Amino acid sequence: MKRIVLGLEYAGDAFRGWQSQAHGRTVQDVLEAALAQIAAEPVRLHCAGRTDAGVHASVQVVHFDTRAQRPSSAWVRGVNALLPTTVVVRWSAEVGDDFHARYLACERQYRYILHNVPTRPAMLAGRVGWFHPPLDAERMAAAAACLVGTHDFSSFRAAGCQSKTPVRVMREARVTRQGEYLLFDFRANGFLHHMIRNLVGALVYVGKGHYPVEWMRALLEARDRTRAAPTFPPDGLYLCGVAYPPRWPLPGDGRIIALPQLPLV
Repeated sequence: MKRIVLGLEYAGDAFRGWQSQAHGRTVQDVLEAALAQIAAEPVRLHCAGRTDAGVHASVQVVHFDTRAQRPSSAWVRGVNALLPTTVVVRWSAEVGDDFHARYLACERQYRYILHNVPTRPAMLAGRVGWFHPPLDAERMAAAAACLVGTHDFSSFRAAGCQSKTPVRVMREARVTRQGEYLLFDFRANGFLHHMIRNLVGALVYVGKGHYPVEWMRALLEARDRTRAAPTFPPDGLYLCGVAYPPRWPLPGDGRIIALPQLPLV
């Protein structure tokens, strides 16, 4: 058996999330079907982080085991020929069976892109979030800084989250403005279900002046989801980085990052 790692990119608004479902229109479903044709045997994928419906990935890392003897190009060009245009394999690598895309990822990175203009975007519909009242990026950046460190993120955790612990180590939390756009960047050892969309919702409340900067710290201490802001839409959320220890032949010595850049069109 060989263990193959793939690097993916996909437009999440074309799928109903990553994880396989009965209807078959998920990223995992279409990719496993394509891989099975190339491998001439069933293939089961394991990913670095499951994304919800509408959430994009400029970087997603997956692995699978196969008995098939194929050149590396078969797992890239061959598979891409069988995939819809909204998902693509960027690279492949063969690794030892001690690698696991999910359990050995030591960091994950997300970016949320928010279009802050009076009218909703049309060309970027589904690819960016939108909020029409003016937002104060400096207040939001100050509030985001409160999130860095080891915290219990229960106030930003979805009710159906299955993680065993709400504690995460946030290594980066930034908000920056680029013209009409706000970029929310988060990097941590892991994230809870809906955690980033809930963080963005709370930061937007701070940015529009609904709450003071200190409210973010109060929410962390409260550990109560009912006290935080509503979950923000998935449209502008991108999984854009995954890091592994540098002992496998992966791009970037295991730090695989591709930040979505403006302009998107």
